Amino acid sequence: MIRTIARGCAAGAAGTTALNAMTYADMALRGRPASSTPEVVIDTITTRLGCPVPDTRDRGNRLTGLGALSGIAVGTGTGAAVSLIRRAGVRVPVWLGGLLTGALAMALTDAPMARLGVSDPRTWSARDWASDVVPHIAYGLVTYGIVSASDRQL
Repeated sequence: MIRTIARGCAAGAAGTTALNAMTYADMALRGRPASSTPEVVIDTITTRLGCPVPDTRDRGNRLTGLGALSGIAVGTGTGAAVSLIRRAGVRVPVWLGGLLTGALAMALTDAPMARLGVSDPRTWSARDWASDVVPHIAYGLVTYGIVSASDRQL
């Protein structure tokens, strides 16, 4: 089981790299700024938990780092979960597994921000949705593709 989880984490890390590459390519092509949503989510969660990030001059940098780390955690954790699900016998074609994996990762990032009132996906434009969906599809295809390929190596 530990190997299954480790393979899933590695696949999720590769998928996270693909997601980040797609996001940065979109930023470069359109000239759009980085999203501050991860930082706002972290700030909201830590404040509600009663342990806010200290209000020092480097607070913004800490929130940026914690926001990025939370994305890595979701990516590797989703990869581990998908690997465990696959080990349990759920097998779908890579294209479908990739879409489902991407949708799961997207839900795990978008649901908290909606629940916390940081952003409301119901108000997003088509361009906003594309900026979220396309990188998550890349994440899902890479992650599920690696998890699925690693099964064949055993």
